[in-house]
Amino acid sequence: MEYISVVLFSLTQAITEFVPVSSSGHLIVLHAWLPALPIDAVSFDVFLHGGTLLATVVFFRSDIVQLSRAWFTSLHRGMYDTTARLSWLLLLATIPAAFAGYFFESIIENTLRSPLIVALMLASVGVAFLVVEKTTAPRLNVESLRWPAALGIGCAQALSLIPGTSRSGITIIAGMLAGLKREAALRFSFLLSVPIIMGANVKKIVPLWSGTTFSREDFFVCTLGFLISFILGYFVIKYLLVFVKNNSLAVFAYYRFVLAAILLLI
Repeated sequence: MEYISVVLFSLTQAITEFVPVSSSGHLIVLHAWLPALPIDAVSFDVFLHGGTLLATVVFFRSDIVQLSRAWFTSLHRGMYDTTARLSWLLLLATIPAAFAGYFFESIIENTLRSPLIVALMLASVGVAFLVVEKTTAPRLNVESLRWPAALGIGCAQALSLIPGTSRSGITIIAGMLAGLKREAALRFSFLLSVPIIMGANVKKIVPLWSGTTFSREDFFVCTLGFLISFILGYFVIKYLLVFVKNNSLAVFAYYRFVLAAILLLI
């Protein structure tokens, strides 16, 4: 039964890391309905996020290589093309969440992770999805994004530290408010997730590795979670980009409303 929990937690993390429905709400439901995991939750979380991080890097490997090369080249050539400019926009957008995560993540996690707050954030962002779909006419690609807009998306990403918000959800909303098309906002959100997830994992790994001993079973559980998160995460990215390009975000809003209601009932 414990391994069923491992699989379900891994599947949930792989999907909700990218789909804008909030992982926090789903994890609260799973913790209420499933047996405890057979491993320390922090250790398992590091491996799950490692899997989704690798899925993002593999899927966007071409973009990441081009952006990295362009960024290093821009150090001596300046903003010589749109790729170099985009690399700096991503760096700028990373700063607010990196700052907030480093200084306030533990405080937020310890004080705001109640079912009521998560439910309120689920519903609030759901309403924002409906509003942004009705009131905006996004038409820009990522390369057309301006510096203030990139910083605004970065500040929105910092708000995703509040459980129930959804990092991808709030950054898509901010991107569309800045004029980006849905698929462009989602692409920017995915690329923006790489340094944030990597940084969050490094922050957890440093104290974890110094005081944790892994048994053979622990290693198996973590490897299983990592592989599920990586494989499923890759396909979630692939099909979500297609779905968002051709469909409204309203379906995610309605799903969030249902999940919020469930959280208030358990």
